[in-house]
Amino acid sequence: MIICIDIGNTNIKYAIFDGDSLKFSFRIATDLKRTSDEYGAQLVSMLAFNGVSGKEITGGIISSVVPSLDYTVEHMLKLYLEITPKFIAPGLKTGLSMRADNAREVGADRIVNNVAAIRKYGCGKPMIVIDFGTATTFNILNDRYEFIGGVIAPGIRGSLDSLVSGTAKLPRVEIEAPKSVIATNTVTNMQAGLVFGFAGLVEYIVKKIKSELGVKEILTIATGGFSGIIAKETKCIDVIDKMLTLNGLKYLYDINSAEETK
Repeated sequence: MIICIDIGNTNIKYAIFDGDSLKFSFRIATDLKRTSDEYGAQLVSMLAFNGVSGKEITGGIISSVVPSLDYTVEHMLKLYLEITPKFIAPGLKTGLSMRADNAREVGADRIVNNVAAIRKYGCGKPMIVIDFGTATTFNILNDRYEFIGGVIAPGIRGSLDSLVSGTAKLPRVEIEAPKSVIATNTVTNMQAGLVFGFAGLVEYIVKKIKSELGVKEILTIATGGFSGIIAKETKCIDVIDKMLTLNGLKYLYDINSAEETK
């Protein structure tokens, strides 16, 4: 079995794969103050709950956009699972052609999502991979599946946090679509602005990307916690795949392990 870990600004996502099969996955809140022992205790507990012994985990791979946690999580895996994980970093084989001004600036999660999308959904069309995470990222792949650029917009939860913290009377609300855009109370007013506002943002950016690429057809894949909510309010999202990043990590672990055994 191998462990795949995606360290994000809001959550850390874990997946345990037994061969090509997903055994189970879970997520915990990202906390910069936690120690390797605290993360290790959580991990061992979740493994035991799902009937897996730490000795069954023989390898791991990490994607991280929180550098200050890299050592903490790596040390935790060495201490509690006795494995040294691979990292999505320069030197790791991905097969992704990058046409960004500075490839090192591109987040590890974006690289993994692009690789996973090409492998699973590549069909000759250009693709847009949208990740509704702490930030809302758009990754653009041309018909040769080269990463040619993207867009970074605010995240939905971060926008809500900013709205609530910056005003005296607005409450924290559940992020869900109200029945009507013409909302009749404070809660539904805020929900309409968040959900329909982000749906409009997605529609417009996808439209602009199509226009600049000069294409009519483009495959749009959405991942991340709020992908399902926004996809219901827009016609431009073709696929929702919330396991895209973790499946991409598994694929990259496999191809790099194969390279090492040659």
